[in-house]
Amino acid sequence: MDKTYQPHGIEQRHYQRWEDQGYFRPSGEGQPYCIMIPPPNVTGTLHMGHAFQDTIMDALTRYHRMRGHNTLWQPGMDHAGIATQMVVERQLNEIDLTRHDLGREKFVEKVWEWKEQSGGQICKQLRRMGASVDWSRERFTMDEGLSAAVTEVFVKLHEEDLIYRGKRLVNWDPVLHTALSDLEVLSKEEPGNLWHFRYPLASGEGYVTVATTRPETMLGDSAVAVHPEDKRFGHLVGQSLILPLVDRHIPIIADDYVDPEFGSGCVKITPAHDFNDYEIGQRHNLDIHNVFTDSAAINDEAPEAYRGLDRDVARARVIADMDSLGLLEKIDDYDRMVPRGDRSGAIVEPYLTDQWYVKIQPLADPAIKAVEDGSIRFVPENWSKTYFEWMHNIQDWCISRQLWWGHRIPAWYDADGNIYVAHDEAAARKKYELADDLKLSQDEDVLDTWFSSALWPFSTLGWPEQTDALKTFYPGNVLVTGFDIIFFWVARMIMMGIKFTGEVPFHEVYIHGLIRDPEGQKMSKSKGNVLDPLDLINGVDLDTLLQKRTSGLMQAHLKPKIEKATRKQFPDGIDEFGADALRFTFAALATTGRDIRFDIGRIDGYKNFCNKLWNAARYVLMNTEDLDQGEIELSPADRWIRARLDNTVSAVHGHLQNYRLDLYAQAAHDFTWHEFCDWYLELSKPVLQSETASAAQKRGTRQTLIEVLETLLRMMHPLIPFITEEIWLQVAERMNIAGDTIMLQRYPEQNPDWQDENAETEIEWVKRFILGIRQIRGEMDISPGKFLPVLLENASQQDLIRIATHAELLGRVGRVESITPLESGEEAPASATALLGDSRLLVPMKGIIDVDAERARLEKLRERSQADLARCTGKLSNESFVSNAPAAVVTKEKARAEEFAREIEQLNEQLEKLQDL
Repeated sequence: MDKTYQPHGIEQRHYQRWEDQGYFRPSGEGQPYCIMIPPPNVTGTLHMGHAFQDTIMDALTRYHRMRGHNTLWQPGMDHAGIATQMVVERQLNEIDLTRHDLGREKFVEKVWEWKEQSGGQICKQLRRMGASVDWSRERFTMDEGLSAAVTEVFVKLHEEDLIYRGKRLVNWDPVLHTALSDLEVLSKEEPGNLWHFRYPLASGEGYVTVATTRPETMLGDSAVAVHPEDKRFGHLVGQSLILPLVDRHIPIIADDYVDPEFGSGCVKITPAHDFNDYEIGQRHNLDIHNVFTDSAAINDEAPEAYRGLDRDVARARVIADMDSLGLLEKIDDYDRMVPRGDRSGAIVEPYLTDQWYVKIQPLADPAIKAVEDGSIRFVPENWSKTYFEWMHNIQDWCISRQLWWGHRIPAWYDADGNIYVAHDEAAARKKYELADDLKLSQDEDVLDTWFSSALWPFSTLGWPEQTDALKTFYPGNVLVTGFDIIFFWVARMIMMGIKFTGEVPFHEVYIHGLIRDPEGQKMSKSKGNVLDPLDLINGVDLDTLLQKRTSGLMQAHLKPKIEKATRKQFPDGIDEFGADALRFTFAALATTGRDIRFDIGRIDGYKNFCNKLWNAARYVLMNTEDLDQGEIELSPADRWIRARLDNTVSAVHGHLQNYRLDLYAQAAHDFTWHEFCDWYLELSKPVLQSETASAAQKRGTRQTLIEVLETLLRMMHPLIPFITEEIWLQVAERMNIAGDTIMLQRYPEQNPDWQDENAETEIEWVKRFILGIRQIRGEMDISPGKFLPVLLENASQQDLIRIATHAELLGRVGRVESITPLESGEEAPASATALLGDSRLLVPMKGIIDVDAERARLEKLRERSQADLARCTGKLSNESFVSNAPAAVVTKEKARAEEFAREIEQLNEQLEKLQDL
């Protein structure tokens, strides 16, 4: 083995070999196990959330592959309608063209060209992370097979009256000119105003005051609503108002939706431009007045003075006109939630338009039952409550989008507006018995991206054909995803899966948290806290990092702030950590919480872990060159490490089956670092280096070294596949194990022959003895290499037997010169002490340390701690500091004072020990 661990060369070399050899493909044998990758957008690159999620899925896939299951991790990408169309449109804009200049057919060809050029980027990144997906089955939501599935589903749902076309309110992006899903709308609190307008009563006997954050929409008002129990306005219900500027009579109605505490208690109702108002309008059969064009300008339904004005200009004009009429009562500052399109950044309008909808309740009911009866289980279970809450209040799903890139809706119209739905135009003519000369035109809209994504678990396996893959791998075993798309993707997959296959699409849904920065903030370009997982794997210099963090930044004024923060956090760029260290970090962070704080210090620690494993493997290989097959005799330490590994293997199986990758990582880390590396490797040296140990004893230790290493490599392979492969290949050659890769070896199972409670008890006693001696060395500042005489006070008969049994281990590993039990009543010399169960370890200090120098050192440390404590108590006794400082700062200062007090107490105890020397 190379002297140092260099991840870069190892990782890329092994991945290429794995892929070339087809190791990621299903074996065709054993119980099927399938995970569907949540398809990343074709426009995207691998961000920290992807890398985290993919680590979890890959670890589960590798684990089940090693357990002999017929394992498929299905890869693929989503066509990402709006995002992709915007990218290509921006490219056209750069050469002064629009999609309309090209026309629909040529534009779609252009998008396909772009997809072929850049769509492979995220696949390259997945490979660099070590994702063991079956690339031979890679799918794309716009490929021929999936497109056929989409059309089949649309036609069948329409035939069952579960898809219909209707005029309803949608989220409308006035820049992209398309409806948006709720997921594509980002609402954020922004400063604004609350305008209070007076609407005159038609009777001429006064007015009511309404408050609005959107004055321009008053041009479309249909009513004013009050709460039915609001006594201030009960007498007005049923009367009419004159809508200012429009001169339209509108009624005063009573509705429970109204909050009597908001504004004046009177609310203007604009059914065409507010979702809640639309529902009120439906309940009260109100007229609907749409006053916006699809670009959010005022249309011809409004008074002539406002027609053609952009909504912001119209707002200013309405306010000015109301003021001139004496109908503007007051203006308040008011922060409100503003919905913006996640792609365009434009304020989204509730807009009344003709769209296609899925009648959702008949699909939702079986999906609710599937979770209620346990056919699908959420992990953690509490997420089922979120699922039920949404599903029990589900609304019909708007599935049409006014885009050119996507699955075009399979519906055709004649000149009279009649609609014909079929798989293609020829099928439509045959299905509806239409004349050959009847002119038909296909619907211009495409389907919501989530429509095709909802079919992902079965369309990727060849549905509607009854393929072998569909029969084998559907339903899948688990869906791994973030909680933010439970509604938009998870629920819809369950509904569509049950509807079109008669079975749930997966049996478990593992919901993980979202990756945040160390302060718990969302990672975003504008915050300058985004980390590229490949930068952590490969390393990146500061200049490149700065360029990546600031290029394409929409808020240019943030650039200096981001550059400053980046230079402070990464003055020399980011070191190369390797994929294994990053994967181990993600696994260790995979708790059950909603938010996962990523601190780069953690990945540095896990790179050290990989280094530790590498060095341990070098030690094992160097000491097992003479690995013969003769008789073996296992020492207590050999039996102990085997038992400890067996316990760890048992725990790891439980953690993986419960999706607790954090506990899996912790168990693997603790065993490897603390028990194998820190203890067993040291405990093996006295046997291997002994002149008195028998050949069978040495053979037993060598066999244990390499067997334990080989087993723990298999145990950790799902987490850190590259380094385990590199080491295992050399270990396998040494042990004559057949096979060209660790990933197709069997995952470790419990071995009853390795259980040994007696050995565990014995070695735990040895460890406590050695740790007691190390504690004394630390407290008294004694060199680690100095051999010490040890006295044992209150020694039991069992202690004496153990001292005799483990004398060589205690001497060599603990650096102990001699061990002398004290007779009952015998007075011990001045000694440093440590507890060993009911006994005490004593190390006489005379002749071991320079008493004067040690006293001076301890007194100097005590003076420093006393000064630090005085500063802390001074602050805490200052009433101004305690009253004005943040609570967290005061708490931290109190903790520091307690720590300094503890240090002083410990130093006093050590100084007392020196008094008799």
